[in-house]
Amino acid sequence: MNRRIPDRYRELILYLFFGGLTTVVSIGSFAILIRVFHMDALAANVVSWILAVSFAYVTNRTWVFSSDRRDPSGIMKEILAFFGGRIGTLLMEETILYVGISLLGIDAILVKTAAQAAVVIGNYVISKWLVF
Repeated sequence: MNRRIPDRYRELILYLFFGGLTTVVSIGSFAILIRVFHMDALAANVVSWILAVSFAYVTNRTWVFSSDRRDPSGIMKEILAFFGGRIGTLLMEETILYVGISLLGIDAILVKTAAQAAVVIGNYVISKWLVF
């Protein structure tokens, strides 16, 4: 019996799988930075963003959207579009963190986790229609 993922769902399922792993990288590194290294939450979020977006670029390019760009200038344009687009969701996430942590006094990891839902949706739209 062939249990292959239907092509119409393949991209979405792979995006959700690797998006989940990216979320683990993001929240895990954020938690370590604020709990172990006592870093400011907004600064920790920027560092965790760099780690998570780097991981996401490789997995999205390779497995989710199967980019066929091989020339250095094409890859550089893709990287700049990927990171550039995700700066928008970083700004959205920083705003959510600031409001949730600084203004409302909610636990930083709880706010970060909640913010990831909006980030995953925004990043999919950016990746699907603007980058790959």
